[in-house]
Amino acid sequence: MTIIDARVRLPQDQRPRGSYEAPKRQTEQYDKVLDLTEKMNSGTLRGLLAALDDQGIGRAVMHAESEGGEDADVLNQALAAVVGRHPDRFIGIGCVDVGTPYPTEMARQVVRAAELGHVGVSFQPAFFGLDIDDRRLYPLYARAEEMGLVVAVHTGITYSRMHPLRHEKPELLDQVACDFPDLKLIACHAGWPWATEYAAVARRHPTVYLEFGALAPKYVARAGTGWDAMFAMMPTLLREQVLYGSDWPMMEPARAIAEWRASGLPADALEALFCSNAQRLFGPALEASQDG
Repeated sequence: MTIIDARVRLPQDQRPRGSYEAPKRQTEQYDKVLDLTEKMNSGTLRGLLAALDDQGIGRAVMHAESEGGEDADVLNQALAAVVGRHPDRFIGIGCVDVGTPYPTEMARQVVRAAELGHVGVSFQPAFFGLDIDDRRLYPLYARAEEMGLVVAVHTGITYSRMHPLRHEKPELLDQVACDFPDLKLIACHAGWPWATEYAAVARRHPTVYLEFGALAPKYVARAGTGWDAMFAMMPTLLREQVLYGSDWPMMEPARAIAEWRASGLPADALEALFCSNAQRLFGPALEASQDG
């Protein structure tokens, strides 16, 4: 079965900053739950390629995401350099400095990311004290919709103790999907603990995709963990709107793929999760980069 990893991170050894740095209150629970700092600092492009090769993953979508403190334009250029060296393996989703007080600059940054060849942009509103539907983000959304770019938004729990959960509640993404009906949106991390509500948002909007990066699939598939309604709809109503992503280095592809295969999803649902949905969402870019 063909597998496309819809979410891997730009490796730390390819970023301008030599090591991952963030405030202690932002990282302490991430380090406890996910070993974030160690994984980020030990992640290398060579290691990523080996992890993908180990699972026979030919294509991956690389995100230049940032939790703050790094210049988005510089990160997007670094991402473009990696994609340029490996056009047969990666396409890129850039990032935006959503911490800037100037909405027009965010929109310009979207354009600059597209000019570098990236297929979309991602950001994490809670880390900057913004709701998903904050009016300051609307020029960004409008420009992305106009240019046919994908927007990937952090949703659900953040383990940062500096930023409240309320910024990423499902009704906020629903509002954006209502206001920008042609904009392709990815709900990164699939919105737990509001899994039922995010499933409803995706059911309402065929433009919304649910991606499971950095999550252990065995818990998504386990009854009573809060994922029940969403997991039950993955083989049926939401089959065409779910994306496999590892969020490497947070989750090794070998573990994620093995757990999805053991989850009980039928073969057609696994094929949609692993491949066909990503092909439909990113298809032209995947084909163009591979041909190039």
